[in-house]
Amino acid sequence: MLDAICMFDESEPVTYSVFRFQKLSDAEIELYRQSLICPECHGKAYYRKASADGKAACFGSRYHQDNCREFKPSQAKTREEQDAIEINRVVVDSDAMIIDFAKPPSVHSSKMSAKPVSKKRPNENQSDTKSGIRESEQAYDTDDESVKEGKNKSGNTSQPQLPDDKRVATQGLEKLLHSLLRGSGLAESDLWVYTDEKYRWRARNLFVNFADAEPTENGAPRMYWGTVSHIDKTMQWLNPSDSRDIGIPIEGFRDSLFKRFNIEERRDIEGAGIIIFGKCFLNKDKTRKIIQLWGKDISRIFISRLDD
Repeated sequence: MLDAICMFDESEPVTYSVFRFQKLSDAEIELYRQSLICPECHGKAYYRKASADGKAACFGSRYHQDNCREFKPSQAKTREEQDAIEINRVVVDSDAMIIDFAKPPSVHSSKMSAKPVSKKRPNENQSDTKSGIRESEQAYDTDDESVKEGKNKSGNTSQPQLPDDKRVATQGLEKLLHSLLRGSGLAESDLWVYTDEKYRWRARNLFVNFADAEPTENGAPRMYWGTVSHIDKTMQWLNPSDSRDIGIPIEGFRDSLFKRFNIEERRDIEGAGIIIFGKCFLNKDKTRKIIQLWGKDISRIFISRLDD
């Protein structure tokens, strides 16, 4: 179990992820650990801290009901929880992480096309913008500490170099999305994350849930994530569950996206997890926020479909 409900104050129960719970003080853990219950069947739960030999902290219960989903979790849920544990170890043990957008999904992701995205250079074969400049070639300010740290006396910004030490992890979008959905500490961490060899970000500034999405002053992209509520009837816009005033246009790359994730009808994407590297801006009427895939490159978006 990665989540448990704390009933210490029964009038205001609190749901903790194991990653959040383990950050509490020792005194708080001792105070709350006897008030934990399973979030599904409400059976009495326990907390086990991380072991010296590398076993991750976890919640568990000996009192699950026979039909409890935590007692008999789906294979997909189990994989997602393992991904969350792996990414949380990266947050704790690594100095930096590199996002490999071209990394193929796990062999268990049967809903996806077996054909991987081509490992082309980011600025190859991308659609031109109205300005005549390819969006993927435009420089952008990460709006992060890397820019401040890299400025020299003349005011120019030097680009950070990819680290070459052993404490650098490389991860694809699939595990990053699963870990975020399962409550890992990635989105709140100070881990340096490289989106390519030129730009790095603090994870807390890069990963943004749809509920917190806002246009950036300089048009800089972010890694937006959450779940899909539904797709419109023309199947040209994705609507996140996390916010009612956000739309994700997919018309310009819909066919390749649907082929990539084996999407044939609207129900195939309802409730799916999604992570997208894109920019957020307001529509002309300033009534709706748009999140546009950066460069229309489908390697920068990942959809985790629900089990049928």
